[in-house]
Amino acid sequence: MRELSHRRRMLVLAICCMSLLLVSLDNTVLNVALPSIRSDLHASVSGMQWTIDAYTLVLAALLMLSGSTADRVGRKRTFQTGLVIFTLGSGLCSLAPNLEALVIFRMVQAIGGSMLNPVAMSIITNVFTEPRERARAIGAWGGVVGISMAAGPIVGGLLVESVGWRSIFWINLPVGLAALFLTARYVPESRAPKPRRADPIGQLLVIAVLGTLTYAIIEAPDRGWDSPLIATCAGIAALGLLTLIHYERRRAEPLIDVRFFHSAPFSGATVVAVCAFAALGGYLFMNTLYLQDVRGLNALHAGLWMLPMAFMCFVCAPLSGRLVGARGPRPSMLVAGVAITASGVLFAVFDAQASDAGLLIGYVLFGLGFGMVNAPITNTAVSGMPRTQAGVAAAVASTSRQVGQSLGVAVIGAVLAAGAASAAAGGMGHAASPAAAASFVDAARPAWWIIAACGAVILLLGLVTTGRWAEKTTRHAAALFEEGAPTGQTSANAKA
Repeated sequence: MRELSHRRRMLVLAICCMSLLLVSLDNTVLNVALPSIRSDLHASVSGMQWTIDAYTLVLAALLMLSGSTADRVGRKRTFQTGLVIFTLGSGLCSLAPNLEALVIFRMVQAIGGSMLNPVAMSIITNVFTEPRERARAIGAWGGVVGISMAAGPIVGGLLVESVGWRSIFWINLPVGLAALFLTARYVPESRAPKPRRADPIGQLLVIAVLGTLTYAIIEAPDRGWDSPLIATCAGIAALGLLTLIHYERRRAEPLIDVRFFHSAPFSGATVVAVCAFAALGGYLFMNTLYLQDVRGLNALHAGLWMLPMAFMCFVCAPLSGRLVGARGPRPSMLVAGVAITASGVLFAVFDAQASDAGLLIGYVLFGLGFGMVNAPITNTAVSGMPRTQAGVAAAVASTSRQVGQSLGVAVIGAVLAAGAASAAAGGMGHAASPAAAASFVDAARPAWWIIAACGAVILLLGLVTTGRWAEKTTRHAAALFEEGAPTGQTSANAKA
């Protein structure tokens, strides 16, 4: 590919950022619309969970497949296909006549979304070849997530209150069409010199594990934890995971290369991504219900209440990136772990939601923690790995984020549903009765402890996976790739 001018490279970056804004904004605006969707489509708590998890599950399952497909058939072509499918899915979501149709159309959206973010990152990496310029481009890319978190609740609240919940999907149509036109005109085509082979069996196993596990968690409160269907789904998930590990260890080019997990920092970054995004997914889901159903706020005012959290994410994300560059990932991970844990404990023990000041402090603490944790996840996942494997390592970290968000919504929603089936009985725009409000707070207490536990895991892994022993395991994992060792190979050094 010929060298592009600086102006053309900036335009390519802007187009790629448009795709990230599409996907990120879609998730944040949806959260404030959940009570309206529930009221209009007569959805249960599990129904609201599926409107989120149907998207994140499909996204998580297909991210790595989309990345390898783009390397093989062309990144620009895959990116354009993703824009078409995502825009079409958005239009269909706005027309959904019932909850079942909305969930299906959200899955269509996710198929397109899986072709946008990882492929856009590959395009950026391919266009920005100078390391310092590439770092600035990736920094701008990451800043879009902060913008979407800050703007999403406000944009979603305004649209829901003025036009209706269906309008939150309309905003994707002009942005998607503009990005499609600009991609065709300005983004160069590129492919990997040696693309990875497809792994259809590994892909099917990933889908089976994620789908059955999430279904079991979401549906268990309604069907019962001792239901034969729930037990069967849990068994399929466990068996599928064991089969996936066994199968992938023996493939020359696996979908998920288990050699990465010989590195303690990589394994830690994967778990941190799951915990951080599980906390985020559960936090947004629970607070949307609390602000609108218990406090009786409309969608716009609920979005404004979440603004301090989004603002802290927006401010702290670039600061964390600089801190990681200067001091390594440990300080950012420690701050993130402490802040998220403190936010969860504040609600679980001290009933922060009982006062406006307590609610505000809880939101600020969570925003601080989540804003600090994103930068060290990707950095820790790819640092020390061979450059040829950096993209795959980053893709695993991205998949872990989506898996975490799916599990967070599933688990927190299941806890709420099991604890108080009528806790969200207050109507839209009307505060719940004191008894219902107290019921919701009691039901939410275990959920806050789960979020605090996620923060504690981040704190612990920040300490354990950033020292000398952790660096030694990373060198061992890198050596396995450089030596071309089979994925199932283990050595005495693996236990070092």
